[in-house]
Amino acid sequence: MDELIDIVDENGNYTGKTCLKSEAHKHGYFHPTIHVWLYTSDYKILLQKRALTKKVFPGLWDISVAGHIAAGENIKIAAVREVKEEIDFDILPENLHKIGTRKHMVNHPNGIIDNEFHHVFIAELSTPIEELTLQQEEVAALKLFSLETILHTKNYENLLLPQYQDYYSFVHKHILNILT
Repeated sequence: MDELIDIVDENGNYTGKTCLKSEAHKHGYFHPTIHVWLYTSDYKILLQKRALTKKVFPGLWDISVAGHIAAGENIKIAAVREVKEEIDFDILPENLHKIGTRKHMVNHPNGIIDNEFHHVFIAELSTPIEELTLQQEEVAALKLFSLETILHTKNYENLLLPQYQDYYSFVHKHILNILT
């Protein structure tokens, strides 16, 4: 879905300008997004398999929930909204723990230029996975993996992206800090 988003500068500062998501991806404008990593108390992490119709990384096992922040939208509210939209999980803003903001720049073979600032959250999944409902155009499947899996992405086909291992280690460390 094409939506109106805020444009930020190369340092993540809001410029006061907006554009459609498709325009940001066409021209490489920096914009804010959210990443929500959901874990369980028994050291599992929820990953979603991206729908095969996605323009980038179709069929890849990826972050629990990720999405764009609408123009003028509060970052935590955007995270709550995306979690509800993609997997039908109701989460309270106070249960989202922001662990950082990550600058991400990648040019995809299909011409999409992803220049984003990911606002990264972790939260406990307090609902059984069987009770979650997938947004079909975004998510093909959900699965709980051992938390350690994200440290060893090179050992798994189609699971996350090995070039971002430092990022996954950062997330893993923060989840472990909460669980231990």
